[in-house]
Amino acid sequence: MTSLYLADGRTLEYLVAGPTDGTPLVLHNGTPSAAMVYGQTVATAARHGLRVVVHSRPGYAGSSPKPGRTVAAVASDVAAILDELDADRFLTVGWSGGGPHALACAALMPGRCLAAATVAGVAPYGAEGLDWMGGMGAENIKEFGAAAAGQEPLAAVLNTQASSLAEVQAHQIVAAMSDLVSDVDRKVLTDEFADYMAAMFREAVSSGIAGWRDDDLAFVAHWGFGLDTIETPVSVWQGAEDQMVPYAHGRWLASRLTGSTVHLESNEGHFSLVLNAFDDIVTELTRHLV
Repeated sequence: MTSLYLADGRTLEYLVAGPTDGTPLVLHNGTPSAAMVYGQTVATAARHGLRVVVHSRPGYAGSSPKPGRTVAAVASDVAAILDELDADRFLTVGWSGGGPHALACAALMPGRCLAAATVAGVAPYGAEGLDWMGGMGAENIKEFGAAAAGQEPLAAVLNTQASSLAEVQAHQIVAAMSDLVSDVDRKVLTDEFADYMAAMFREAVSSGIAGWRDDDLAFVAHWGFGLDTIETPVSVWQGAEDQMVPYAHGRWLASRLTGSTVHLESNEGHFSLVLNAFDDIVTELTRHLV
């Protein structure tokens, strides 16, 4: 783990894994999360000649909070990390709550960001023609309903959830997420992947709820950029068996991201999609390495 000291006085922690001369594959983990990587992800990226770069967004783990941040704010943090790595171009993947952050990089870092993928990523809150919470599990409806109500109601909800995640173990992951986990996702939340998810949740709340809170508040506010400004190639991946980020979000993004490559998978969930499709996701992105 590396700590980067930014010009605004914040600390940003990040992790690099894979071939040192590989093009960076910037991963944006979901919400809540931290700078942790799953071994299979690193191995897949390495087979494609890529090095994985992942950071803890402000307020998570060892990264300083940035209250009031927008989704768009991620672009300057990613740029600072890439400058430190002397990397002038990159690919990016955002999973779940990381999806909007990958799109921010695509929108705000044209030329440097060669291609982006949003995987089970949320659409903008209040998007026309989308029932944003329709099909979500009850836990997400409660959480985002609180986010829409403001910082204090959201903090009350997250403090309760964080207390259970602070010591969660692999065998408790499915129960901890309750009705957010579909049957297809239950089947993959085992063994090493369950260990990874439990460890990341514990790390995500290790310094409190600031990162989680500010992610949620950013999702339900204006993202700081418009999807119609994106000229970078984008692929949209979404599973129909997703109870965390419903299928409708993927369909909506696919319809609004002009020229995007679309993968709407009828048999995949929120977790199974990123596990089963990651090699295909990366393969598609690497076609833009020219």
